[in-house]
Parts: sequence; structure tokens; C-alpha cells
Amino acid sequence: MKKLKYILLMCAMLFTPVVMASETAEEEATFDPVSFLFGHVGDGYDFHITEINGHPISVPLLVIAHSEERGWFVFSSSHVAHGHHYQNFYIAKGGDYDGKLVEINSKGEVVRPFDLSITKNVFAILLSSAILLGIFLPMARAYKKRPLGVPSKGHSLMEVVINYIEDDVIKPSLGDQYLRFSPYLLTVFFFILLNNLMGLIPIFPFGANLTGNLSVTLVLALFTYFVTNLCGTKEYYKEVIWPDVPTWLKVPLPLMPIIEIISTLTKPIALMIRLFANILAGHLIIMVLMALIFIITISMGAVVGGVTAVVSILFSIFMYCLELLVAFIQAYVFTMLSATFIGMAQVKEHH
Repeated sequence: MKKLKYILLMCAMLFTPVVMASETAEEEATFDPVSFLFGHVGDGYDFHITEINGHPISVPLLVIAHSEERGWFVFSSSHVAHGHHYQNFYIAKGGDYDGKLVEINSKGEVVRPFDLSITKNVFAILLSSAILLGIFLPMARAYKKRPLGVPSKGHSLMEVVINYIEDDVIKPSLGDQYLRFSPYLLTVFFFILLNNLMGLIPIFPFGANLTGNLSVTLVLALFTYFVTNLCGTKEYYKEVIWPDVPTWLKVPLPLMPIIEIISTLTKPIALMIRLFANILAGHLIIMVLMALIFIITISMGAVVGGVTAVVSILFSIFMYCLELLVAFIQAYVFTMLSATFIGMAQVKEHH
């Protein structure tokens, strides 16, 4: 019964700010677990590293914003970090624009400028794209110059992964059409895998939770949706618009066509939610384990907190190892489902 009370207490503390009382000082500080958790997995205008004597240490990024009244502004995010204002710009806390760059216009209204800033997620996209280009362009040049030459160790490793995805995922789903779609599917696989792994490295320039961001997974799912439907055969569209079912299911009420069209829309939604939820959940579990150290130390003392720290760190290490596997699995599943959906649109005419 006591254990149950402790568990309920910890769950309640995760959603309420905890007051930290110092034995040597009368001042009180607050620890907000919700801000701690979602502040690390969310997007931002800088890479927060740590705090020293209450002063946050972070790596600023580039803010690019267009004001309707004053034109373009380009400046470091350090000017608007931690509640600072710069040229009437600041980062909103709370409200509809929470965590976003806002501007106070000449009328005193708080409005959103046209924001093209390099946030953590944008930086992660640029960095991962540069890494992938740095790996595969030299690899392509080497194979072009020496088609029958012996590849280097690094190229051999990448060749094993490429052949595995192509032979076990792409070919079974697409058959003789696999060469047409392999570039897209392999790009998606390596992009997701690399960003999954980068998100597990909690130091700059890594640590952005890119594949745990719903906007990013939405765009990836839309890529698959457009490739599937723009490259579909006539027979595929015939099965969607006029499926081979009894006529009374199509006329006068187009019941089956409506169901088929809805099914084409649910596929990218499934892709989007699956990747987003699995990656975000893994990050949140690790952050919760870290937050428990502070919560229990504050509420139950240093002795219990020390024991909790050991247990939390051990569980975090286990979760990190598990997340390495999840990083590959989620990239694999996204690629496999994309190949399956594209393959379903390559319907050949029935004879």
C-alpha cells in the first residue's frame, strides 16, 4: 500500500510544479517537470546545454523573420532567448504562440512575423542532409570510377545495408518496378534512421527530436502519399473510383468508391502517427526517468533521491540501448509500409 502511495505521488508530481526548498537558504525555486520534459523534446531557437549558477548555457541559432511593417530581420537567437526582447521581437511564453517568435507591431499588438528561422529541427534537417550527401556522393563517385573495384570498409558496410533493404523490403513489394522507386525509399530509410540516431545524442550539434515532431512525419508521409498516387497505374485508379464490386454498392450511392478514397487518405495518417508516437514515446520515457531523480530528491530527501538516481540511470541506459533498436525498426517499418503502399498502386491490368 505504501508503494502504491509513492507511485501515485510521483505520477501527480509529473504534472505539477514542485517547490525545491534549500536547507541553507530561505529562497524557493520551482522545478516544473512538464516544462522539463517537453522543453527537451520540442523544437526551439537554440540548443540548451546546461545552467551554471542560474545562467543558462546554450548554442544560439539564426533567426530569420519578416515583419509586415519593417521588412526582413536576421539576427542571433541569443538576442531573444530567455525572455529578452530585440527590435520588438521576442519568444512568447504561453498563449497561442507559446515557444514561437512574435513581434509587437506599431499598434501594440502581438503578431507572428513570417518566420524562416533556423530552429533545432531545421538545423537537424540541414545537418542530416549534409551527412547523407557526404556519405553517398563519394560512394557514388567511387563506384562510377571503379565499377568492379573493391569497395572500402565504410562503403562495404553501406552496401550491406542497401542490399538488405532493397532485397528484403523493396523488391518483394514492388517486383520488377523496384529500380524505379529504390532511390526514394532508400533516401527515406537513411534519413529517418540517421535522425533517429542523432536524436539520441544529447549534445550539440545533435539532440533535436526531429522524427518525434508531427510536422516532419506529416511531410514524410505526404511524400509517400504523392509518390503512391502520382505514380499509380490506370488499373489502380479504376479500383479506387470504380472497384470490382456489385453495382448496387456503387450506384446510386457511391459507397465503395467513398470507402476506397478514404482508405487512400488513412495510409499516410498511419505512417505519420506511427513514426511520431514511437519516437516521441521513447524520448519521453528517458526524460521521465531523469526527471524522477529531481522529483524524488526534492520530495523525499537526498538518501532516497540517491537510490532513485542509480535506478533511473540504469533504466535510462537500458532505454537508450532499446532506443537504438527502435531507431532502426521505425526506419525499417516506415520504408516497408511505404514500399507496400506504392506496390499496391502498381496494379497491372487483369486479362
